[in-house]
Amino acid sequence: MTTTLEPAPAPPPAATKEAQPLTVTEAPRRTGRKLLVVLALWLLAWATLRGKQTLALSNADTTGLHEWFNGVRDQVQLLGRDNWFFHGVLGTIAGWLDTFVGGLQSHLSSVTPGAYLGWLGVIALFAWITYALAGLRSTIFVTVVMLLLGVFGLWTYGVETLIITLVAVVICTVIGLPLGIAMSRSRRTSAVVTPILDVMQTMPSFAYLTPISLFFGIGPACAIVLTLIYALPPLVRITEHGLLSVAANTVEAGRSLGVTKSQLLRHVQLPMAKRTIVVGINQCTMAALSMSTIAALVNGPGLGKPVVAALQSLNVGAASVAGLGIVLIAIMLDRTTTAASERSDPSGTAIAAVSSPGVFRGRVLVLEKLPRWATEDGGRGAVTKRLTPGGRRLVLGLLLVPVLVAAYYSTLYLQLSQFPDVSEVPVLRELTAGPLSAHINTLTTSFVDTFSGVTNGFKNIVTAAMLDPLQSLLSNLPWWVMALVLLAVAYLLGGWRPTVVTALCEAVIFGTGLWYDAMVTLTMTLVATLLVMLVAVVLGVAMGRGRRTDTAIRPFLDGFQTIPAFVYLVPALALFAATRFTAIMAAVAYAVPIATKLVADGVRGVPSATVEAARSTGSTRWQMISKVQLPMAREALVLATNQGLLYVLSMVVIGGMVGGGSLGYLIVQGFVQGQLFGKGLAAGIAITALGIMLDRIARYAAARYGR
Repeated sequence: MTTTLEPAPAPPPAATKEAQPLTVTEAPRRTGRKLLVVLALWLLAWATLRGKQTLALSNADTTGLHEWFNGVRDQVQLLGRDNWFFHGVLGTIAGWLDTFVGGLQSHLSSVTPGAYLGWLGVIALFAWITYALAGLRSTIFVTVVMLLLGVFGLWTYGVETLIITLVAVVICTVIGLPLGIAMSRSRRTSAVVTPILDVMQTMPSFAYLTPISLFFGIGPACAIVLTLIYALPPLVRITEHGLLSVAANTVEAGRSLGVTKSQLLRHVQLPMAKRTIVVGINQCTMAALSMSTIAALVNGPGLGKPVVAALQSLNVGAASVAGLGIVLIAIMLDRTTTAASERSDPSGTAIAAVSSPGVFRGRVLVLEKLPRWATEDGGRGAVTKRLTPGGRRLVLGLLLVPVLVAAYYSTLYLQLSQFPDVSEVPVLRELTAGPLSAHINTLTTSFVDTFSGVTNGFKNIVTAAMLDPLQSLLSNLPWWVMALVLLAVAYLLGGWRPTVVTALCEAVIFGTGLWYDAMVTLTMTLVATLLVMLVAVVLGVAMGRGRRTDTAIRPFLDGFQTIPAFVYLVPALALFAATRFTAIMAAVAYAVPIATKLVADGVRGVPSATVEAARSTGSTRWQMISKVQLPMAREALVLATNQGLLYVLSMVVIGGMVGGGSLGYLIVQGFVQGQLFGKGLAAGIAITALGIMLDRIARYAAARYGR
């Protein structure tokens, strides 16, 4: 999931951090007492009513709603060809997308010499485009990554992943930029579209799979539509944010010259917000790549296919090789789009975005004013001289000549069209898919045999002490008791608004007939979130208190945030086999980076005067952390919990592929077994309702107690 740009409601001006007392306020104390009362009643109900009216449903059983969904599917498939909407509208869109993507595949990733652009031509073309957008360093990096995909034996899959991702990003840009512009210029438009974006961002990606596959079939068109839904919201939000962030005096100066709204947009607002919009494209690209790999479940082309096949056969080595290819592409796209954003400032001001892969925080740091001939080189902040725009166009034109030559010859010669087999080259032999996969399997087996006692012990402790008891509390109670508990928690933490939302979401979950499975998914989500916050607080406090620690840890967090969610299943599967604990640990690894960064920023943001005052009273390090810094960083802690919870939910659902069970497993089964299609669709609806409920409770709790 992507972090939204709307912050929680701001505290009143007088409630500054300096003015906050170091003790816990009375309101949270009263809430804590009431929560203890709810917990006591909850335990009493569990002791007397457990095992009754749990609404448990076996995996093979269905309800009337599930059968109705199956009937709707059958009607769509039977009458779709004669229906103006399904055939005339959706069918045309799907056919155009399938044809377009199929054409790109045949010309860029096919293996037929003479009928497509060979590997040399593809690399030359990508290098030229990268140089035009992001500079020399990014060009070198892109070239190396593309060569590595070929060496690993992933050339076709890798190019297909790039095709799906880039096509989805282009469509997102065509839709998202005008929509973001409209939202920035009209409060009504923003008020209408924002809730839709909230739902799109709150829904775990698995929830899209079943309904979209029904309307668009399986294949490239379905993969692109899935990716589009997941990747569009961050681009729209960041575009709106960038346009609204243009200085008011700049806008007023433009208006004073008598320009029209269109001229003001084209000549003032868009140029000033260009760098921010490119950052939005960066976030859109990373979201698209993450979803394009999951879309392999609906027969989408790309690297997701070998990952899914390897996970199904429990081949960790093969999954790791394909996952490595996804990671390389993710880093390549992230670095390229980030470098492009750093080069896009039109005013000659060097600007560095204070943001991290996977999260946009909307802050910029103006470094210095530069002459017109100087700009950032597309790397990581270095400032170099460059050619004038005319000279740059001349250089690009000259470089296009060898690109066209390489493209032409790559269509003629087999050696330049089909990526060569490097297995006969001693230096590169071990990097090919077969030997590399075997080495990874050997290393994994050795590691698991050595540390199986530790990993199994940790799994057993968490399962016995946290997972099993909490699952019993949540899923083995009568459904109406658990519904009342959730309503009480929502009211105590957030007030009436999240309580109403919780009631509606509970009604939806109950209506799907999957209450028991939803409670199991909620159990896994809460346990994983607790583990995330334990790790995030420890690492975040260390980073917030020490610059060296921050410098050492932050690059790893950046790297982990770049990795698509799908890839986290591979190491979790290697360490913990196919169990529900595997999904939990994958979710922890996925959510820890964002939660840790938020905690670190909160601890670092504690006023230095407050820290010095506490230090002058002789506070120990532990007292400083527990009595001063963590209480003062309460807002960051609540926000970290909110974001960690949403990230965990999306990953726990994906974990249904590796033994996670519950709703995620039902969605996967809905694809595999036709008679369970309706149940899988109902599971997607239940996941969406569960995600919205948790998001609203966490968001309103952050607004109330994060100050």
